[in-house]
Amino acid sequence: MANRLAASLSPYLRQHADNPVDWHEWGEEAFAEARRRDVPIFLSVGYAACHWCHVMAHESFEDEQVAQALNAGFVPVKVDREERPDIDAVYMQATQALTGHGGWPMTCLLTTDGRPFFAGTYYPKPQLLALLEGAGQAWTTRRAEVEDTSGKVVEALDHLSSPPSSGPISDTDLEAAVSRLVREFDSARGGFGGAPKFPPSMVLEFLLRHHARTGSEPALEMAARTSEAMARGGIYDQLDGGFARYSVDADWVVPHFEKMLYDNAQLLRDYLHLWRITGEPLPRRVADETADFLVRRLGTPEGGFASALDADTDGVEGLTYAWTPDQLVEVLGPDDGAWAADLLSVTERGTFEHGTSTLQLRSDPDDPQRWAQVRERLAAARDQRPQPARDDKVVTSWNGLAIAALAEAGVLLQRPDLLEAARRCAQFVVDQHLVDGRLRRVSLDGAVGAAQGVADDYGNLAEGLLVLHQATGERRWLDVALDLLATARALFTADDGGFYDTPSDGEALVSRPRAYGDNAEPSGQSALAHALVTASALTADDDLRSAAEQAVAASSAVAQRDPRFGGWLLATAEALTAGPLEVVVVTPPAAADEREPLARLAWLSPLPGLVRVSGTLGSDQSPLMVERPLLEGRPTAYVCEHHVCQAPTTDADTLAVSLGVQVARLD
Repeated sequence: MANRLAASLSPYLRQHADNPVDWHEWGEEAFAEARRRDVPIFLSVGYAACHWCHVMAHESFEDEQVAQALNAGFVPVKVDREERPDIDAVYMQATQALTGHGGWPMTCLLTTDGRPFFAGTYYPKPQLLALLEGAGQAWTTRRAEVEDTSGKVVEALDHLSSPPSSGPISDTDLEAAVSRLVREFDSARGGFGGAPKFPPSMVLEFLLRHHARTGSEPALEMAARTSEAMARGGIYDQLDGGFARYSVDADWVVPHFEKMLYDNAQLLRDYLHLWRITGEPLPRRVADETADFLVRRLGTPEGGFASALDADTDGVEGLTYAWTPDQLVEVLGPDDGAWAADLLSVTERGTFEHGTSTLQLRSDPDDPQRWAQVRERLAAARDQRPQPARDDKVVTSWNGLAIAALAEAGVLLQRPDLLEAARRCAQFVVDQHLVDGRLRRVSLDGAVGAAQGVADDYGNLAEGLLVLHQATGERRWLDVALDLLATARALFTADDGGFYDTPSDGEALVSRPRAYGDNAEPSGQSALAHALVTASALTADDDLRSAAEQAVAASSAVAQRDPRFGGWLLATAEALTAGPLEVVVVTPPAAADEREPLARLAWLSPLPGLVRVSGTLGSDQSPLMVERPLLEGRPTAYVCEHHVCQAPTTDADTLAVSLGVQVARLD
């Protein structure tokens, strides 16, 4: 018989609907039941694509002995961290404070008012049973000790959430961040640190912006070396495009196979921007393929984008993706099979498990046409294998990242299909996730959930809409983004000008979460800061710029101390330091198509934070279009910064010099 989770909107919670554990969703009903029975809360937090969450579910939560212990001595509560990042943030901070590390699945024991007195991550069945027995005895016989521990944990959480010292990020600070990254850079393999190794998507954007502004060769070298190493390794899907969550080794060979929307949206922009600087074919190819992966594999019928593809297939990690030499021969025949095995590093010994290998493309094929045919045949054969499950949950924040990436890809790669995918996604999210002026966090199959949006939902969606406004020239996206930012400033602003993760009228947790650093995606604070910078440039609104500067200053200590966890904030600081510039292209009403060369030059510029608008004379699609006359009746470009403009020009060469673009790149 299915438990309460069967009616949940979350695919992750639904995965546990047939457990013998008497799960509750997070809410007052669960806490009231804990108070009535005078038992602690057993909190389990995870997400649908999480491999070890599945392992713990199979080992323990599907087990009658574990279920009996949980149901008898606790009120079990299951939370999807992607649906409720606020709950996850609070108890992950407690887990890290108590254990020195964190991860998912996360396992916490709480008092009946939500205070944690024990926290950890994955527990095999024997350890979990021992934990439950010991915790039950402590609750019954040493309650005062449990209450004292929980009180101290909450005090520690309050201390950890207090703002660090802050101040503006200067040009010197940005140079120091690059120098620190140089010291931490893995020059042999790309990336930072050892295994496991994560794609440093926001750090790559910071490095590319820093190079574009200063000409720093070390910044470009780190970005280019890392991007190529990832694209040629097993972490990148050589057949289907898209990146896995991380590599379990330092060489990017063996991925943790789950594919997340937020990773791929951010990396798509990184590779676009690397191509824009270097003109090299590899980043352009990866950008094309990753954009196709997003649309093909994560697009939902309603127009949004699903959260993730699972790490497992039928309970086996990598089952869909790994190959042996014999399997290649079976699909391709002996000649092409042997050629593909050599090209893709598929060995008899294997690079993964049980003699299988992940596919790598460590060098370009000597016969590109042959590779294209082989790739197509292998992809078709792989599609006949069992496929990983998909988490169809549409998350506002991550769809904002996808809108920005696909809108940029549509313009830069000259692919109207991608721009239309971005527009369709924006329409869906604005229509369905914006309810009575407030964002909701998730939807599933077009039905929106009850969870309120958090700061990064507002920041990342606003940023996506602002990029879409620039790409399409449609005023509505700018207007919605400005409304979102006004609402966010009212709901999330802290005393120091930064932002809390949760709204002021949101559910009261034991601590109000606030992230000062970026992690796998921009923090709410840096997401809002960046969107405010973009909005200020598009509207010439100094109040929005001031708000962005305060938000950057509020997180500056974390970004300066460890730039690996401040990539998006540092990228935002680069935009503030660079201006950013505003480029306006105006054309006669009868010659709208003639603006394309000038407008494309603006998009090809890598200068940090630069905004671009284009339209016909007299258009009201952007505040920057006001009082922009034509020169000699011809398409005219204006380049401005802080309300001060250079002389307008009709000449592509002149505009290219202003924006640091080579005209030859128009081809």
